[in-house]
Amino acid sequence: MNAGIDPFNDEDPMLIYQKILKGKIKFPSSFDANAKSLVKHLLEADLSKRYGNLKGGVADIKNHRYFKGFDFIKLLSLQLKPLYVPKVK
Repeated sequence: MNAGIDPFNDEDPMLIYQKILKGKIKFPSSFDANAKSLVKHLLEADLSKRYGNLKGGVADIKNHRYFKGFDFIKLLSLQLKPLYVPKVK
């Protein structure tokens, strides 16, 4: 979603399924390295290694370097302001 498309994108649904089964993910060259690491951990096929499914649960995700400096308490208390607000007429 950070790239604007899903990691297994294709026009043909059967090709999407094949890409998912292969587990090969292609990232755009402009994709942030920390985001790439997080996505790889979330899409890990082996359940014993997948973030969110480990002993730390959701804390593994929240403590990932991609979220460094992010205040989840402010998020839950609705104190964060959006980075972008579209102009609507």
